[in-house]
Amino acid sequence: LRTYFPAICCNGTYMKTAFLSVALLIGSSVMLPAQVGQDLKNAGSDVKDAATTGAKKTKNGTTKAAKVTGRGVKKGANKAASETEKGAGKVKDKTTTATDTK
Repeated sequence: LRTYFPAICCNGTYMKTAFLSVALLIGSSVMLPAQVGQDLKNAGSDVKDAATTGAKKTKNGTTKAAKVTGRGVKKGANKAASETEKGAGKVKDKTTTATDTK
């Protein structure tokens, strides 16, 4: 038997070591996919959380920008209307003066 399997000697000590090594290797390879699966789930959750947070921040930023833009447009429209009214008043004064002199 030793001529065919030189690793076996001294009551099978090497065989026990080899068997335990194989058992540990197989056991760790069975547990590895479970850990990888959990890691993938965690990564998926992290990506989902990051996307949700990014979407909320984008929404908040867009909402604030829209409000500021709306206020700016309103202020600009009011100022334009005021300046137009002033200009119309000046033209009216010039027109009435010109027609009164004739």
